Amino acid sequence: MTTLLLGPLHRYADDRRATVWVETDEPCTVEIRALNGPRAATPTFTVAGHHVALVVVSGLVGGTTYPYEVWLTPLEPAPAGPTPEPGTGTGTEPETPAGAVQVWPEPGSSQPPSLLRPVGAGRPVRLVFGSCRVTAPQARPYTLSPGEDPQGLGTDALHALALRMAETPPRTWPDALLLLGDQVYADHVSPATAARIRARRDVTVPPGEEIADFTEYAWLYQEAWSQPEIRWLLSTIPTAMVADDHDVRDDWNISAAWRAQIRTQPWWDTRITSGIMAYWLYQFLGNLDPEARDADPVFAAVTAPDGPADGESLVRDLARRVDRMPDLGSLAAGPARAGAPPATAESSPAPDWSQPPAPPRWSYRWDLGRTRLVVIDSRLSRIVAPDGTRAMVHDAEWAWIRAQTAQTGEVDHLLLGTSVPYLLTPTIHHVETVSERLASGRFGRLVARQAERMRQAVDLEHWAAFGRSFGQMTDLLHAVAAGEHGPAPASVIVLSGDVHHAYLARATTARDSAPVWQAVCSPFRNPLGPGVRRVDAMSRRGLPAGVSGLLARLVGVRDMAVTWSIPHGPWFDSQLATLILDGRAASMVLEKTEPDGEPGGLDEVLRVSLTARPGEGRPEDA
Repeated sequence: MTTLLLGPLHRYADDRRATVWVETDEPCTVEIRALNGPRAATPTFTVAGHHVALVVVSGLVGGTTYPYEVWLTPLEPAPAGPTPEPGTGTGTEPETPAGAVQVWPEPGSSQPPSLLRPVGAGRPVRLVFGSCRVTAPQARPYTLSPGEDPQGLGTDALHALALRMAETPPRTWPDALLLLGDQVYADHVSPATAARIRARRDVTVPPGEEIADFTEYAWLYQEAWSQPEIRWLLSTIPTAMVADDHDVRDDWNISAAWRAQIRTQPWWDTRITSGIMAYWLYQFLGNLDPEARDADPVFAAVTAPDGPADGESLVRDLARRVDRMPDLGSLAAGPARAGAPPATAESSPAPDWSQPPAPPRWSYRWDLGRTRLVVIDSRLSRIVAPDGTRAMVHDAEWAWIRAQTAQTGEVDHLLLGTSVPYLLTPTIHHVETVSERLASGRFGRLVARQAERMRQAVDLEHWAAFGRSFGQMTDLLHAVAAGEHGPAPASVIVLSGDVHHAYLARATTARDSAPVWQAVCSPFRNPLGPGVRRVDAMSRRGLPAGVSGLLARLVGVRDMAVTWSIPHGPWFDSQLATLILDGRAASMVLEKTEPDGEPGGLDEVLRVSLTARPGEGRPEDA
């Protein structure tokens, strides 16, 4: 019998459509039945032996919730027999194909119904966001802090959210979930996955107990998304995702020197192509609206009626082309600065300039009522080229991002999601700008090598470490807030994760501009140790900020075109943030898991308006 291996995942949704992603154990037709509305069906497609379908249910009404079922029909005709009855029908069931079987909700499930939830009808929008979730059992010792047990990872904030949702009415649930990177950790696997790897291959040779290939990547996603409460959560909240480094490996694409070194490892080619393939299949496709997804040439080829039985070669070729993109600096991100020497090792392989790949666009847009969310890929689209060019996003993709911020009055709030923060503490910001300057080679190869070691040792890879891109982002935010891309929205908010703590920074803008914020929330589950917390605390003091700023000026870093403060934070441990967007008002709530090692429980630590003028309202800051 055909079975459901993973999902359903509620992915892209607007005010009239919803996309559901599923993986099955064999080719079949997947049908989504909204019990009080329409239904839709589509056949699976296959990549590396994995059978996936993305089913778009149209004709929905914004603001309405639709309980739904998942039915699977084998491609081979089934023997004649009685027609199966739907599990939770309304009495007016559509015709059921021969051999079809209901696979969701699962028999005997105690979870509430999964819902399709188009956004609209003028309701407030609640968007939950955060990043960094290591997979492990939802029980002790894994729910303890690292200080209490070496295996401790803290309690899982997404698991706590699912438990709370199961006990509250749907009208109180989040309308969307934004996962800002490190949905899986290919370089930090759970004990269960490590055991599977040891049973499959020799872990005494690299990459050891890290993920090696596509098969093992599939294990990661199956484990991360199949825990019962998490599986139900993802089945009922429209969920957007974007990659960050641990989806492949720590510091992925931090610099040209890093790329040159990692390419010397014989296992790397399989790892990187498998990681990009898995991201495309499990995360990326579900982000796209139906029109953008159908226009994707690889998706179109893999799902064509006369297409390949297995699209592995097509998707693997895409992954190889994407892995070449960061090297193509002068073609993809504009010419290198005049006189800048290469910022990479002499052994760096020269890119094939004769056949530059067309740059795929990994960034995407969701419209949530009158809120626009533009998610910026800052990992696969990076340029860290041997010619010295560095850009967080290549020029073709950045042009598309800028175009999405233009509007004619239909946007009350503009959200820009990017996995790594745009605004850091001033001290860390200056350190990153100095690191980029020194590692460029302007002060000699010895200085460049030492700066590169520091860059990789302490993860200096945020927007500040990509000076050209930091300037582009600053210019864009100022233009949008000032009304140069259309009527100024009520708020402009950059959403990020990555840094394993939460804070809220406010940029200084003109008096009549929309407020510009950087909101950071991380981790869902992977807390920092006390040493790094002490470093963060020191970086917030005035003296280190002044000294690092002076050093930046001495090495020739240009003055920043933006100033900012961090009035709220930091908070550590497992946590999640919620934006509440109601008309022209916006506020943010931050909640942390209870530090008792028991699953469940979220404590509010911050509730603050993001649209009140200074002095118009007092934030509640616990």
